[in-house]
Amino acid sequence: MDWANLGFGYIKTPYRYVSNYRDGKWDDGVITEDDKIVISECAGVLQYAQTVFEGLKAYTTKSGKVVTFRPDLNAERLIDSAKRLEIPAFPKEKFLEATDKVISANKEFVPPYGSGAALYLRPFIFGSSAVIGVKPAQEYQFRLFATPVGPYFKGGAKPITVRVSDFDRAAPRGTGHIKAGLNYAMSLHAIVDAHAQGFDENLYLDPATRTFVEETGGANFLFVTKDGKVVTPKSDSILPSITRRSLCYVAEKYLGLTVEHRPVKLTELYDFAECGLCGTAAVISPVGKIFDHGKEICFPAGMDKMGEITQKLYDTLTGIQMGRIDAPEGWIREIK
Repeated sequence: MDWANLGFGYIKTPYRYVSNYRDGKWDDGVITEDDKIVISECAGVLQYAQTVFEGLKAYTTKSGKVVTFRPDLNAERLIDSAKRLEIPAFPKEKFLEATDKVISANKEFVPPYGSGAALYLRPFIFGSSAVIGVKPAQEYQFRLFATPVGPYFKGGAKPITVRVSDFDRAAPRGTGHIKAGLNYAMSLHAIVDAHAQGFDENLYLDPATRTFVEETGGANFLFVTKDGKVVTPKSDSILPSITRRSLCYVAEKYLGLTVEHRPVKLTELYDFAECGLCGTAAVISPVGKIFDHGKEICFPAGMDKMGEITQKLYDTLTGIQMGRIDAPEGWIREIK
């Protein structure tokens, strides 16, 4: 494997985990080499998009250990997502066990320390039994596969350009707070259109008043004020990013910064010094400009490179993930 030149795409690995829900319970689950799924043409996932998923990574640390980063939070978020779509929750301990087994079985595909690459893990659940009326499926399948991926930014993180979108990502009191496939399907047209207009991402506003910042199609926003405070938008229709929560803890406990998690008005953005997008893939993507229908919002500390505080947050969190910095208790799970 040419670790240094891996892209961020799917590469089939030998083993994955599969568990089926039938007659009111999940089976014991197995590791299998079969990557094909055979389901009814009338399966709940195909008819009514009844599916939820997660994303996390396994890393090789400086000491040579293979670890995952806060997988317990992925397990809990998958449970919350499943409940909202009337999908039976996959138990937390079974999730952690499945994660350990898939990584261990595919250990040769975990990139070495220093390569900038990682083993990306994709757990998901979908309705597998036939449903023709609008109702939940009776049977489900949980699967977890792994694929090695390269660094999200080759050659370093260059500030991106974002536009304020005319589309809404989620409805008030809808499903914006869960990791459901349907949320991402809704964002596809908007991101294709943004790319066609020369922008890297969309900034979605709150769907009720369209005055507050929410998130992008797949990442939470993080702002830094001119006096060094870290501010993240708060809303019931924002996905609770594990990376964002971890960065806020790092900001407060490791860097001694003040952190505010509160509603953020679009008009406030002119007063911020730095802006970033938080997510599993890149940790933080720096934002240089936001375009709001002809008006340009520039972040002075992030026009050419990652802002100073954003860079410290990135370095500290990746240092924890890679074993260069001591982690808070329970954040790192070693794969034996």
